[in-house]
Amino acid sequence: MPKMLGCVAGALLAACTCAAAAQTAPNSPGIAALAANAQSGDADAQFELGAMYALGQDVPQDHALAALWYRKAAEQGDAHAQFELGAMYAFGQGVPHDDTQAAIWYREAAEQGDPDAQSELGAMYALGQGVPHDYTQAAFWFRKAAEQGDAGAESNLGVAYDNGQGVPQDFVQAAAWYRKAAEQGYAGAEYNLGLLYDNGQGVPQDYAQAAIWYRRAAEQGYAKAEGSLGVAYYNGLGVPQDDAQAYFWFDLAAAGKVDAADANGFAGNRDFAASHLSPNDLSRAQEQARKWFESHPAGPTAQ
Repeated sequence: MPKMLGCVAGALLAACTCAAAAQTAPNSPGIAALAANAQSGDADAQFELGAMYALGQDVPQDHALAALWYRKAAEQGDAHAQFELGAMYAFGQGVPHDDTQAAIWYREAAEQGDPDAQSELGAMYALGQGVPHDYTQAAFWFRKAAEQGDAGAESNLGVAYDNGQGVPQDFVQAAAWYRKAAEQGYAGAEYNLGLLYDNGQGVPQDYAQAAIWYRRAAEQGYAKAEGSLGVAYYNGLGVPQDDAQAYFWFDLAAAGKVDAADANGFAGNRDFAASHLSPNDLSRAQEQARKWFESHPAGPTAQ
């Protein structure tokens, strides 16, 4: 574990904290008291002060000071601070980007049962970032977090079962874990559950159910789900056949957060659907897409 800060760094930190507190007149007494508690070694106060600097809440935003206070609390065993310090290393905020340090601090929190840290540590094992690439360890940590209801971990455990990565391939288990995450509104799981219904893997083949789950993900801006919903409308699978709706969803998918090959494929499908529309129908579908883009922020990337 990293060593505690030395006396010089601690003195500089105290000076910076006092200066920052003095600049925030409305809440200065409260911040000064919090800073005093943090300086005296109160881990809860250290974490809270770190969070305030991270968010710029009542003090100037300062990621370096956030990391320093998170570290003080983390080194006293505060799991939330350990997770936040890991995240700062993972994103290079307030400290140099360092996946190894991120994994170290995520592990500290994960071993105390923090589901966010367990999920992130699982992802690091799945990607081989900061730790050796190990699907078995990834599935182990995803399960720990999933059993606490973490939607991202539920989805990732579903992916593990779907692909047989770190666990035996089992589409029934994949569907079960996708459903848990999907029912929490996790777009990637909604899309993947739709795929299982589309293909009859782990669940009975049901195009109507596939379309329902595609739509839920698509309405969050999940581009692959938008494209799959476009296919459903074009072919009349689980929804009434509708070239205009196919055009609309393909157009959204083509503009979404996907790689160039997928974007080109969606654009090609959109143009093919357009060739079956009258000028008036095409104009209405384009207007529908324009209004959607205006009223919806950019959707999630592939989860």
